[in-house]
Formats: sequence, C-alpha cells, structure tokens
Amino acid sequence: MSDVFASAWFYWAVGIAIGLPLGMVLLTEWQHALRRRNSVLAKPVTLLRNYLLPLVALLLLMVEASQVPAGSTSVRMIGTLVAFVVLVLLLSGVNAALFQGAPEGSWRKRIPGIFLDVARFLLIAVGLAMIFAYIWGANVKGLFTALGITSIVVGLTLQNSVGQIISGLLMLFEQPFKIGDWLDTPAARGRVIEVNWRAVHLETGTGLQITPNSVLAGASFANLSRPAGKHTITVTSVFSVDDAPDEVCAMLVRVAAELPQCHPDRTPTAVPLGAKEFQTTIPLRTPADDGKAKATFLRWIWYSARRAGLSLDEADDQFTTPDRVAAAIRSVVASPLRLDRDEQQRLVEHATMERYGDGELIQRSGEVPTGIKFILSGEVTMTAAAEDGTEVVIGSHERGSFLGQSTLTRQPVIGWSYAVGEVTMVCIEREQVEAIVSDNPLLLQEFGRTIEQRRANVLRAVAASGSNDHSGT
Repeated sequence: MSDVFASAWFYWAVGIAIGLPLGMVLLTEWQHALRRRNSVLAKPVTLLRNYLLPLVALLLLMVEASQVPAGSTSVRMIGTLVAFVVLVLLLSGVNAALFQGAPEGSWRKRIPGIFLDVARFLLIAVGLAMIFAYIWGANVKGLFTALGITSIVVGLTLQNSVGQIISGLLMLFEQPFKIGDWLDTPAARGRVIEVNWRAVHLETGTGLQITPNSVLAGASFANLSRPAGKHTITVTSVFSVDDAPDEVCAMLVRVAAELPQCHPDRTPTAVPLGAKEFQTTIPLRTPADDGKAKATFLRWIWYSARRAGLSLDEADDQFTTPDRVAAAIRSVVASPLRLDRDEQQRLVEHATMERYGDGELIQRSGEVPTGIKFILSGEVTMTAAAEDGTEVVIGSHERGSFLGQSTLTRQPVIGWSYAVGEVTMVCIEREQVEAIVSDNPLLLQEFGRTIEQRRANVLRAVAASGSNDHSGT
C-alpha cells in the first residue's frame, strides 16, 4: 500500500480524476455566461471545454499515469490532436478578440475577409509543419524549399494577375465605399450591392454592373454617398432675356425646395450663368433620387414659370385668354358666387387661369390666401400635420370646388393642398370676391360656414390620427 502512495502515477491519476470534472464544471459555467452576453469568446471557450481539456487529460493519463512511452504511436496521435486543437484555439481566440469584437471604423474592422483567410491558412500550414516536425520527427525543410521555389515560379508567371488581385484587396482594405453606397465609375453609375475579393457589383438602372476591384483600384471614381447628406444635382434651365434674374432664381429655389426628394435640412440654390441660362443646385436625401428629382423638377418649373409669367425656354404662355377665362367662370364660378351674366363679364378681366403639375403644392399651411381658386379640372388632395409631424390626408376636392375661402377673413390656412394629376384652376382676386359678397350677405354666411366646416374636418382628422397612433403603441 505504501508503494502506491509513493508512486508518481497515483497522484497524477488522482489529480486528473479531480481536475477534469472540476475544470469541466468551471468551463461550462463560463461558457453559459458568455453565451448569455452574446460574447465573441463563447466559441473559443467551447473549444477549450469540449476538446482541449479532455484531450490534455487523456494525454497526461497515458504519459504520466499509465507510463506509456512518449515515442509510442498512441501518444503521438493524441499529442498531434492536442497540438492541432491548441492551434485552432489560438486562431479562434485571436480572431474573436481582435477582429470580431473590433469597433466600427477601426483598421481591424476594415481588413477584408480574404486577408484573414489567407493568414489563417498560412498559420495552419506552419503549425501543422511544426507538429509533424517535433512530434513525428518529419523532415519539413525540403517541403518548405519546394513550396518556396514553386511560389516564386507561380508568382513570376502570374505576376500581372496577382498584382491586380493584390491592388484590389488593398483597395478593399482602405474601404472607400460600403454596401449601399452609390458610386460613379468610368464604367457605370449605381448602388453597391455586393463586394468580394474579386469584383464590386453595382445595381444600375439597366442591370447589374460587375467591375473588377483592380479596375477600380487603378481608376478614379466618385462615392456619391460620402460625405453623408451632401449629395446634390444641378439642373440647367433657359429663360427669356426679359425675365428678371432674381425673380427666376426665386421661382427655381421655391420649386426645388418643394420636391419630395429634397434634403429637409439643406436649402437649394439657383444662380444665373449668363446667356439666358440658370443653374439650380438641389440637395437630395440619396443619389437614388437623382432621376426622379430631376424629372419632377423640370415638370414643375414648366407649370410654375407660366403661373409666374416667366418664359421658360423663351416660350410665351398663351393659355389664359379672355374667351377661356369667360368659359371657366361660366362653368365653375358663376354658380357658387351667384353671378348673373353681367357680373360674369365684369369678372373676366380680374380672373386668371393657373395649371399645376401632378404632386405640386397648391396651397401651403400657414399662408393667407390672396384670392379664391376654383377647380376647373383635376383633383386636389388636402392634408394636415399630425401631432408627430407627419401629414395625414383629410379629403379631396374635384371640379366645381374651391380653395382659399379664408382670404375673406385674412386667416391662414391650416393644411396643405396638392395636385393629383394636372389641375386647372380659375383664380379670383380677393378684392373682387369681397365686392361680390358685400352685396350678398347670404353668400358671406355660406363662406363662413364652409370655413368653419373645413377647419373642423381638419381638426377631427388630426385628432383621429393621434388616437390611432396611441392605440397602436
């Protein structure tokens, strides 16, 4: 019995019997704690618990407790497994500590995945070579010499291709763009949807453009998404030499600011270029809106220029004619204002006709109307601001209805009016409306009821929108 306690293998066996379960329990608790925190170190700890600790215990049991010779095949095989798991554990731990947990924007986060894969492959190759050299006594010097000569030959043969790949990978390491950015390259213009070690995939209006990284690395290209919120487009337009430049610029800026794609925190600008040309710079939310914003802007300034009496493209507007105005008054104005034939005829010279493009703002919340506008054709949508700042639809008006009735009370409107499709309206000046209603007290009462009713509709729609938002939260 005394020989057992005096033997070294006994203490190794007892230590392994106690240490292995205790180590398993401690590593299990650590693993569960890391998983609860979603830590990147959970995977290395799992390798340590499931593979390395049992293999080390088995190796110690064989060498120290069972006194199996270190040069035996079984010990070498277990030693090889232990060394390989240690190598994988070191690679996993370094990757988790340095790269998976790297903060956004750091150099560790910018390293392309292909670099990490190549480095991991080389380290595994060197580690396996050392394992075979020290555990199995293999001669790996000849293997490294052959690999070195082969790599030199391959490198000289494929130096152009390898150089292009390396230049592309270095560009990815710099990360001048990311997924979702818009690029303007010599080959195409589009949004980045995929980036790999070989090429960048751009989604364009005509399809998918695949550009090799080496091409981008050797060329100049523009990242339209950086810096964020600074993207703009420029639109050039031509007016008549008789149009006042300040008036033209004011109209262009007003229309640009009303575009749905215009950046809400930046202001458009318009400047004369000379030779009857004007340039409008429009800040946009995203480069994806370029085409739609330009098309809408060109369409809207066509209508706005004619309403302002400006000659876009040096063209004169011949839409508002006495005959057309008289027909419009007879059609949609005479009945609401209760006009006889003579009053209709006198009103012709004080009325104008206006056209609005689809989606264009007709009446802004907070402004005091300068007259009443009667809808001759098209549809007008009414909106108002909800408690959270969004616009809610109140209703719509069609042919025969009118806007701007609060011009009689000098009250600002509390909603917005937008054109649905092309809208044609007959505009009556405030002074003429006041003269008409002063001779007709019943008409003034009707306008008063209309004003109160529409205000009540706006408040009711806003209140209903707020209650729906609260009920949904």
